Amino acid sequence: MRRNDREITDKNKIKEIISKSKVLHLGLFDEIYPYIVPLHFGYEFSNDTIFLFVHGAKEGHKIDLINKNPNVCVEFECDVKQVSGGDIPCRYGSEYASIIGRGKAEIVEDLQEKIKGLNLLMENQTGHSFEFNEKMADSVAVIKITLNDYTAKARQ
Repeated sequence: MRRNDREITDKNKIKEIISKSKVLHLGLFDEIYPYIVPLHFGYEFSNDTIFLFVHGAKEGHKIDLINKNPNVCVEFECDVKQVSGGDIPCRYGSEYASIIGRGKAEIVEDLQEKIKGLNLLMENQTGHSFEFNEKMADSVAVIKITLNDYTAKARQ
């Protein structure tokens, strides 16, 4: 990280950034060009590992790319506000908090793990818990992303 003065290492602050973020940007390998897709997500922390859960169709480009190469990069941001530079354009900037992480994606096959992931996703998006039955969980693909390598920073 180039700007060490903006680095965030406190796990509670990292969790706060994640909980305030409602969309993550998932970067996948797609031959010549990267493929980036915005997704709603759920999450949980265990020690220093972040587990993310996203969902989508059972087939498609995203699923194909994960099956070819499970290495992914994710980005979250929150609290984005413009900082005015007045009449000097080079003094403009933004306040923000963000996280960039690298890890592995896997298609979840276990029904209970899928239901857990969908519950975490809905909890993060709505603040509410929901009941998912087997039919509901089986109708979508749930992707679990494990991040062991991530950095957080903020300008406030």
